[in-house]
Amino acid sequence: MFLSLPQEIFVPMNPDLLYRIALTQVPNIGDVQTKTLLQHYPTAEAIFKARKRALEKIEGIGTIRARSIKNFTDFSRAETEIKFIEQYGIQPLYLTDCDYPQRLLNCYDSPALLYYRGTANLNASRILAVVGTRNHSDYGRWACEQMIEALQGEDILIVSGLAFGIDTLAHRAAIKHNMNTVGVLAHGLDMLYPHQNKSLAKQMTAQGGLLSDFPSNSKPDKQNFPKRNRIVAGMCDCILVIESGKKGGSLITAELGNGYNKDVFALPGRTNDPKSEGCNFLISNNKAALVQDAKQLLELMGWKETQKRKAPAQRELFIELSAEERSIVQLLQEKNGIAVDELYFKSGLSSSKVAQALLMLEMQGLVTALPGKVYQLN
Repeated sequence: MFLSLPQEIFVPMNPDLLYRIALTQVPNIGDVQTKTLLQHYPTAEAIFKARKRALEKIEGIGTIRARSIKNFTDFSRAETEIKFIEQYGIQPLYLTDCDYPQRLLNCYDSPALLYYRGTANLNASRILAVVGTRNHSDYGRWACEQMIEALQGEDILIVSGLAFGIDTLAHRAAIKHNMNTVGVLAHGLDMLYPHQNKSLAKQMTAQGGLLSDFPSNSKPDKQNFPKRNRIVAGMCDCILVIESGKKGGSLITAELGNGYNKDVFALPGRTNDPKSEGCNFLISNNKAALVQDAKQLLELMGWKETQKRKAPAQRELFIELSAEERSIVQLLQEKNGIAVDELYFKSGLSSSKVAQALLMLEMQGLVTALPGKVYQLN
């Protein structure tokens, strides 16, 4: 067993956890369908106890998926998973939990349930994903280590996939320079792949963490890695590709990042170097901005500027608003720029009521719609 934990550490469990885990195991019900269901029912337990006819009427669910939910009886797997996470101090993060990585809510296919062991704040103010080839060159090693070293002291959480190569270098450099770093895994937290990173992973649980949407006994099968990459791309503010061929996980992560409206950066390399082919491709096709050092990345992200910027005073609104509109405004006052999916979950309103409230707020000049269905107060 990879994980070990003193017995006195205890993570309190949500009473709905059994149903939350079970829902991830229902055939034909994926993350997208789970988010749809949670717009109609307050808990996972309520979904299982809903009438089949009511489930069938929900757009995107229909007869087959409703039947899958009502016919599901194998809660023993969920019970086993609860015992595992209790024993090893793992924190289950549901997409309605405040500790769930909120940036992931901007992604249509965000995981319904994550398993986390660590100390880092997954909603840190600045999160950078660093990805690259497994077979890096000396230049790639130097560039990665120099970049991470130059970012120390900037309060940035480093995220990667704990794979061989650039991922491992990024995690190690972050540990060396006292930065938190989180590894997103393509398997359950009961094992580690590659096993050579076992010692590094244990360091990361104390100075960052390990995150996965796979339950225990999930092996690192080939199809799991693209799923892992969507979490790396979705939970960060920006993605830095250090060195990459034209095919592989790094390019998948960069493409996902573009789809999620993330800032994607790439370090350029020699035109005849296969290990830089992917970075050069991203840059030349306007899929990534060229960066040469950490200073340039910080400037492009506006992170140097935001260190000096004072928090804006809370807005006073004197316009008569409906209860739904006030709820949306309050959420937007707490956080500048929220995706519509996050507004659904946090407001507790139906999608139609949120859409109507946003429309009225836009018409009154109080709210602006940004790319990626993100909204902010004016």
